[in-house]
Amino acid sequence: CGWACSQTKAVRMKIAVIGQSLFGQEVYKELRKDSHTIVGVFTIPDKDGKADPLATEAEKDGVPVFKFPRWRVKGKAIPEVVAQYKATGAELNVLPFCSQFIPMEVIDHPKHGSIIYHPSLLPRHRGASAINWTLIHGDKKGGFTVFWADDGLDTGPILLQRECDVEPNDTVNTIYKRFLFPEGVKGTVEAVRLIAEGKAPRITQPQEGATYECIQKKDNSKIDWNQSAEALHNWIRGNDKVPGAWADIDGQKVTFYGSTLVDNSSAAKGQPLEIPGASKPGIITKAGLVLFGNDNKALLVKNLQFEDGKMIAAAQYYSSGSSTAVELTEEEKVFAEQMKAVWKSILSNVTRIEDSTDFFKSGAASMDVVRLVEEVKLQASSCQLQNEDVYMNTTFQEFIQMCIRKLRGEDDKEELVVDYKNINNMTIKMPHQLFINGEFVDADGGKTYKTINPTDGMAICDVSLAQISDVDKAVAAAKEAFEEGEWGKMNPRDRGRLIYQLADLMEEHQEELATIEAIDSGAVYTLALKTHVGMSIQTFRYFAGWCDKIQGSTIPINQARPNRNLTFTKKEPIGVCAIVIPWNYPLMMLAWKTAACLAAGNTVVLKPAQVTPLTALKFAELAARAGLPKGVINILPGSGALVGQRLSDHPDVRKLGFTGSTEIGKHIMKSCAVSNVKKVSLELGGKSPLIIFSDCDMDKAVRMGMSSVFFNKGENCIAAGRLFVEDTIHDQFVKRVVEEVKKMKIGDPLDRSTDHGPQNHKAHLDKLVEYCQNGVKEGATLVCGGKQVQRPGFFFEPTVFTDVGDHMFIAIEESFGPIMIISKFQCGEVDDVLRRANATEYGLASGVITRDISKALYVSERLHAGTVFVNTYNKTDVASPFGGFKQSGFGKDLGKRNCCCH
Repeated sequence: CGWACSQTKAVRMKIAVIGQSLFGQEVYKELRKDSHTIVGVFTIPDKDGKADPLATEAEKDGVPVFKFPRWRVKGKAIPEVVAQYKATGAELNVLPFCSQFIPMEVIDHPKHGSIIYHPSLLPRHRGASAINWTLIHGDKKGGFTVFWADDGLDTGPILLQRECDVEPNDTVNTIYKRFLFPEGVKGTVEAVRLIAEGKAPRITQPQEGATYECIQKKDNSKIDWNQSAEALHNWIRGNDKVPGAWADIDGQKVTFYGSTLVDNSSAAKGQPLEIPGASKPGIITKAGLVLFGNDNKALLVKNLQFEDGKMIAAAQYYSSGSSTAVELTEEEKVFAEQMKAVWKSILSNVTRIEDSTDFFKSGAASMDVVRLVEEVKLQASSCQLQNEDVYMNTTFQEFIQMCIRKLRGEDDKEELVVDYKNINNMTIKMPHQLFINGEFVDADGGKTYKTINPTDGMAICDVSLAQISDVDKAVAAAKEAFEEGEWGKMNPRDRGRLIYQLADLMEEHQEELATIEAIDSGAVYTLALKTHVGMSIQTFRYFAGWCDKIQGSTIPINQARPNRNLTFTKKEPIGVCAIVIPWNYPLMMLAWKTAACLAAGNTVVLKPAQVTPLTALKFAELAARAGLPKGVINILPGSGALVGQRLSDHPDVRKLGFTGSTEIGKHIMKSCAVSNVKKVSLELGGKSPLIIFSDCDMDKAVRMGMSSVFFNKGENCIAAGRLFVEDTIHDQFVKRVVEEVKKMKIGDPLDRSTDHGPQNHKAHLDKLVEYCQNGVKEGATLVCGGKQVQRPGFFFEPTVFTDVGDHMFIAIEESFGPIMIISKFQCGEVDDVLRRANATEYGLASGVITRDISKALYVSERLHAGTVFVNTYNKTDVASPFGGFKQSGFGKDLGKRNCCCH
C-alpha cells in the first residue's frame, strides 16, 4: 500500500491593475504585500496636472504606469493600446475600481482572466450607480461582489461576496467608509489569493432578483415629492454627495444633503419654505430644513447647495448673506498668507491665489479637502475644521473669513441635532455623538456602535465610538479651557452660580434623565428618579456651594526671625481631570466625580461606560445650555481598552478618577504612574459583609437585608456581598426573605409597579448565571432563583444561597448582582464572625444590625471598611465622604474634600 497527499500551494502571479482612486491604490499596495508582481498599472490621465492616487503610488515603486484616455473607439479596441497592455505579460487582470470600458481583447487575454470589484450584492443593482440604488430602494442589506468579467454588464460569474447591514441614515459616504472601502479592499485581495491557490469558484449569477437601473446623473436626480418621508429620505441619501438630489425652490435648483428621518415632526418650529410639488411647506429650523412626505411624516436636511456651487447650512437659508466681513489683525494676516501658500500647493495649476479663487472650480477634489483640513490643523490647532466647512466656503476669501471667525470663537453654532424618541409618555431628546469643546461631533472616521436597551435587547440608537485621536482632541480642549479659557480665570462664586444653574436644569429635565437612565441601564424608573437623578442634582448643588470655600491655611514659622513671620498655603486646581465611570449608576457616578472637579476649577474629560453612555451625553447638552464654557466638560463614549487607556497614559491629564473593578483599577494605577505620575483616586470592587445578630428587629433586618442585596438589581458597589446571620434566627430570617423575594415583580423598569428591572447588559447576565452555577457546584444550598428569566431582555431572578462556607467562590468573589449569600455564625461568637467578615481583600462597606448599642459600636469599630452602616444600609449623602481601602481602592468621593486641588 502507499500514501498519497496533495497540498494546495499559492502561486505568486503577474498582475495588471486596471482602475483608479484611493480604493485602487489600497488594493495595489495589498497585492504587493502578498508578493505578487504588478507588471503594469492602467489608470486615467492626469486631471488638472495631478495624477490619480493609484498612478502616484505605482510610479513611486517604479511600476510601469499607463494613462490611456480611452481603450476603444466606436466600440472597437485600439490596437496600439491593446498591444501595450499585452506586452506586460499579465496573468491576471484586477479591476478594483474602473470607470473606463475595457475591451474583451484585454479582459480575456490573461491566463487567469479578469476579476472586478462591484459595490452591490449581484445580481441586484447591476450598473455604475449600484451603491446609490441600494440606498434609494431602502435595502436592508448591502455589500460587494468580486466577479469574473464577461462581455455583459456586471453579469459574469461570482467569485466572492460580502454583505453588511444598511443603517436607516446611511449615505453613500458612510457605507463606503464603514464597509465597502475597508472590507472591499480585503475582499478583492482575498479573491486574488483564492485564484492563486486554485480555489476560486465561478458561481453563475441567477436571473431571479437581477436589477439594473440607470446611472445617477444630475438630470435624473430631481425629487418627486409625491412619496412618503422614508422614500424621500432614501432618494436624498442615495444621491448624497453625487450627483445630489435637487428641487426647484424660488426659481433655482437647490440640492439637498445630509438627510435623516425625524420621529417628532410636530416639534419643528421655524420659518416656512414653499417648495413646489411638496405636500406641505418645509420648515427652516435651527437644526436644518424639515421636509414632509405625503404621509405627513418628516425628514431633516442639514445642508443645501445652490446652482453657483455655494453650499450653506440649511438652518441659514434665510440669513446666509447677512454676515459682514471681519478685519484681519496683523497676526491673522500672517495666517492668511500661510493658508494662501497651502492653497497654492494644492492647486498647482493655478498661477496666483486671489480672494475670488474657487477651490473646486480650480480643480480640487475630495482628497484635497481632507488635505486642506489637516493643513489648517497644523497651522492652527484651535481651528478644527470639518470637510463641510470647505464645501460651504469655496472661495479663498470665504475660507479665510470662516477660519478667522473660528479662531476668534465667533462662529455661530447651530442648535445641536439630536434624536427625538417618544418614550414613557414624553418626547426624549437624546444626543448620541461625542461632546468635545462645547459641541457634539462624530468620532474620527465616523465610528459608531449600538447601545442596547436591556429590557428587550433591542438597539436604542447608534452612538459615536471615540478613537485615540478624539481623546487627544478632548484633552487639548480641556487643557485650553483650563489654561487659557475663562473657566480658569472665573471668580469662584460665578463658577458656583453656573454649577447651580446646571443643577437647576437637571432638575427641570429630571423625568427625561430618569427615563433615559431606565432604558439605557435598566434602572427602575422610580429609583432612577429618586436616586440616580435625584442624588446627582443634590451633588451638583452641594459642590456649587463649595466653590468659594476652598481655602488653605496660615502657619506660624517658629524658627524664622523675626518670630512674627507667617506662611500660608493655597489650594489650587489640578488641571485636566479624566473620569472613567461604570455602568451601574451612569449619571450619579458622573455627578459624584465631576461636581467636585468643577467646583475646584478643573476641567473634565469623562468616559462613560460603553454600554450606558446616554445620560452622560444628555448631561453634556444640559451643561452647554447652562452656560459652562467650551472645553470645560468633554464626554467620550468608547472602550476602556482604548479611551480609558489613553486617558491613563495622556501626559496632559493631571488626575484620574476611576470607579470599576479592582483588576482594571490596578492597571490604571500602573499606567498613571508610568505616564506622568498623575494623581489617582480609585473606587473598586467590594464584598461587603452585613452581620445580623439575633437581638435584631426582625422586620427591619429582613427589610434592610433585602435592600442591602437587591437595591438597584444588586448592581451596587456597596451591596452586601455576604450576610452573616446568627444561627438562632437563621432559619426564620431565610424564610422571611424568600417570602419577600417571591413577591417582587420583575419586569419593565418604566412600569411604576416594577420592583426589579433587567440586568445592565448581556455579558453581565451571563456572569451571574455562571456565578450561581459555581455556588451549586461547591455545595451551597440554592433556596430560590439562580436563573435567567426566559423573556426578551436581560432579566435575572433575585437569588438566595444558604449554607455558604468561607472557602467557596461565592463567599469570596463579588457577584455585582441580585444574589444573597447567607452564612451562619454561632450565637455569641462576635470576634469569630468579625474575623470571618474581615477575611477579604475588599474594604468598601459593611453593616451591623442589632438592638445592642454597645455591640454595634464594638463591631463597627472593628469592621475593616470605609463605611459601616448600623441598623440601616445603602444610606449615602453628598456631605458624607465615600470610599474604601485595601483592594477596594483609595481616595474619597463626596463630602468636604481636596483631592481635586493641590
